Amino acid sequence: MLQKLFVATATLFLFYTSSSQVASIAVAADSSKTETDVPKTPALKISGSVDLYYKYDFANTAANGFTSFTTQHNGFTPGMASVKLEHSGEKVSAVADLGFGPRAKEFAYTSDGITQAIKQLYVSYSPASWLKFTMGVWATHVGYELVDPQLNRNYSMSYMFTNGPFSHTGLKAEITKGKHGFMLGVANPTDFHIPPAGFVNKKFLLAQYTFAPTDKIKLYLNYVSGENPDTSQTRQVDAVVTAKFSDKFNIAVNGTVNSTRLWDGAKNISSQTWWGAAAYLNYDPASWFGLTLREELFSDEFQLKPFAYGADGGKILSSTLSANFKAGGFTFIPEFRLDHTAKPVLFTDKNGAYKNSTASFLVAAVYSFKYITT
Repeated sequence: MLQKLFVATATLFLFYTSSSQVASIAVAADSSKTETDVPKTPALKISGSVDLYYKYDFANTAANGFTSFTTQHNGFTPGMASVKLEHSGEKVSAVADLGFGPRAKEFAYTSDGITQAIKQLYVSYSPASWLKFTMGVWATHVGYELVDPQLNRNYSMSYMFTNGPFSHTGLKAEITKGKHGFMLGVANPTDFHIPPAGFVNKKFLLAQYTFAPTDKIKLYLNYVSGENPDTSQTRQVDAVVTAKFSDKFNIAVNGTVNSTRLWDGAKNISSQTWWGAAAYLNYDPASWFGLTLREELFSDEFQLKPFAYGADGGKILSSTLSANFKAGGFTFIPEFRLDHTAKPVLFTDKNGAYKNSTASFLVAAVYSFKYITT
């Protein structure tokens, strides 16, 4: 009995081994079978960040904070807890990018409640490697700075970023051909996740052209135009150039011009303009340490933005020096900032008297992470 059981087991083993070899030979012989024929398992990427800051205005007042996210004075302030979920298949992908805290609330200022947590929320479809369609909410293509603090070298924001746009909700198509890229889209009025009442038929036109002559130089030309909920008509042209000279030194330059036709109650009047330009000089002497100097000139002669520069409008020259100390996903940022106007019409001292300039110092802690699973 034991002998028969042994023979049966040996026979079964030989049959299984022979079958496996035959199957392997058959697959090897079929040249059409490749690794690319095996369906890819969709990948899930989870990333996020947490940040907070302490800021002190040397005029000992909170009245001089006119840029996004750092308006508090002499207090420890949370920024944002952020989590981004990206699920990617062969042709279709989806992103849910959520933020919670004062930074996220200010970024989604046209929304309320839980909707303010939406930084980005979209689905993309790529029928070909060079073509992609995206529908949903995404961060604007205009400008150089981004809402996520770990993606910026300076913690405080520029006047150009503060004056927007922040995000778009709509449909866009992106085409990539070699060194060139094109984007064309249609969206709700700027920064509105849901179009305001009476403006469901009003749409903004979005466009972008990118050019990368080398892997060290990139050019972005950006465009936005449409009718705002206050019935004013706006058109904005923006350009960004980045250049990497070495592993230790790179620069970026951003310029933007916004032309707005205000509504006088009966018609749109002649166009008025605000504009800005900024240079970012980045120096990294070590992998754990870097310095960034941002020099920005912002002009709003016509008082188009809510923080008015006195009766005649004006210009602001802002200088910001930030250090980045890095350890893994953690970045510690001490930062000094000096803002100056030609006329004493914007900044004040602690007694409320106008003066030409203001200076501030802040320290920020930013932690970011990434995790990929399949």
